Amino acid sequence: MTSKSAFSEEEWASLVQAPFLVGMVISLADPGGPIEATKETMATVRGATNPSTREQLLTDVALDVQQMVQAHTHPLKGYRPGGDGDPREEVLEKLRGIHQLVVSKATPEEATAFGNWLVDVAQEAAEAAKEGGFMGIGATRVSEREQTMVERIRGIVVT
Repeated sequence: MTSKSAFSEEEWASLVQAPFLVGMVISLADPGGPIEATKETMATVRGATNPSTREQLLTDVALDVQQMVQAHTHPLKGYRPGGDGDPREEVLEKLRGIHQLVVSKATPEEATAFGNWLVDVAQEAAEAAKEGGFMGIGATRVSEREQTMVERIRGIVVT
């Protein structure tokens, strides 16, 4: 059983950021308007505060996320992907690092659960708003680019 105490303050901040990074990269995969972005963000918060399993690591991260939400503090405050490269690739690289951190410090079961949780959050964000079409007509629940990104996330965080 791995808890918050197994991680440095900086490492823990990365774990708390992870579900929000997943939501961000889904939004970046197929950017929509402000309504779509808001729906995707709300789905990310719901997924981040309610993991599907109750491993200690996930519970501790979700509790910290919930406290930040209640305090109106965003875990990604000040984080801006981008620079010279593709911001999606930068976010995915950060997720690789987080995955490696979890694998190195958590039990294999917790690492798998953490990765599955991030995929669940990605899928929830992808399904939060319809994409394309005109006024909802002809729109799809999950765009091809979003689903591709969900699969890329799965490839990174699920061992």
